[in-house]
Amino acid sequence: MQHFSGFGLLKHSLTHHENWQRTWRNPTPKKKYDVIIIGGGGHGLATAYYLAKEHAVTNVAVIEKGYLGGGNTARNTTIVRSGYLWDESSHLYEHSLKMWEGLSKELNYNVMFSQRGVINLAHTLGDMRDLKRRVSSNHLNGIDAEMLDLQQVKEILPHLNCSDAARYPVIGAAWQGRAGVARHDAVAWGYARGADALGVDLIQETEVTDLIIEDGTIVGVKTNRYGDIQAGRVGSVVAGNSSVIASMAGFELPLESHPLQALVSEPIKPILDTVVMSNHVHGYVSQSDKGDLVIGAGIDGYNGYGQRGSYPTIEHTIQAIIEMFPIFSRVRMNRQWGGIVDTCPDACPIISDTPVKNLFFNCGWGTGGFKATPASGYVFAASLATGEMHELAKPFSLSRFHNGALIDEHGAAGVAH
Repeated sequence: MQHFSGFGLLKHSLTHHENWQRTWRNPTPKKKYDVIIIGGGGHGLATAYYLAKEHAVTNVAVIEKGYLGGGNTARNTTIVRSGYLWDESSHLYEHSLKMWEGLSKELNYNVMFSQRGVINLAHTLGDMRDLKRRVSSNHLNGIDAEMLDLQQVKEILPHLNCSDAARYPVIGAAWQGRAGVARHDAVAWGYARGADALGVDLIQETEVTDLIIEDGTIVGVKTNRYGDIQAGRVGSVVAGNSSVIASMAGFELPLESHPLQALVSEPIKPILDTVVMSNHVHGYVSQSDKGDLVIGAGIDGYNGYGQRGSYPTIEHTIQAIIEMFPIFSRVRMNRQWGGIVDTCPDACPIISDTPVKNLFFNCGWGTGGFKATPASGYVFAASLATGEMHELAKPFSLSRFHNGALIDEHGAAGVAH
């Protein structure tokens, strides 16, 4: 560890940032790449990293119209869990959770993954039946999960309103102890630094304006800053803007893009050491390491690309949080924001090849994309490297919307997460 004297601290305080070592390069793009990834969020950067590390495909460019990690990666509530209902989802999200558990070491970058647990509250007998079904499914897939009675809930959450007089009394819960939260910015930065070190070109402030398709095969992209850039394969990982890229390729995706609301409070002393979710009253809350209450809402009921707050949605969510924790009623809210999520009819992602040869899409994660970041990048990288979809990705093909093999995760996706 490097130590600084008083003089050293003074010297560094006066050092201009222009002389700091850059965490990654800012290169001029080549004319041709083996793989171009459109979208420099967590999933896109993870894909680039695993392409280089696991498959030795280093002639790769990530093209991002803004700055790296500036989209949904920077606009989420950072929950990580694997407690989904169906086998296909469980396998993918559990693979991701296992990767999260070693991610800081893998990237040599502290992503601040904190396994503080996630608790899903039950307020009705219907809630209890749904949670028991999901917990039983988790057990069959080797995923840690357990049902809690009311007394166990009280022990974990002493400040929760467990009164019989509550509008929605708590009667039990499901618990996953390995779940938790991570630092969203650090995840993007860690993958970006790792990909850059392996030779990947990270191209920021550059928008893909069109796709270059010849005889049904993609051969490159058009950009607003560097003109045409050729590519052997192209992967689109642009979250809420996936339908826009698909329209450039001449086909439609079964997606709707919605704003998603979230907000944080002023910092308060440590009081909540886990993530609390309730589908029934429709809200969830955790406390960040710096003391903010991080509060999540559902998606707005309209389609759109806005990143503004929706006051009716926020008001509804605050009502839910105060119903669960009356002690929070006098805490002041600090800021709120919206992200753009692309939602599929079955609340599951699309990780698939497309009608255009060598064009692949990774999208439709709705509100559950952050937790899947490592596995999403891992399986999408394998698919782009080989041209064949990874086994974990195959159930999430576009073809399921034609053959009816949907994976309905609306219940387990719960409260938008």
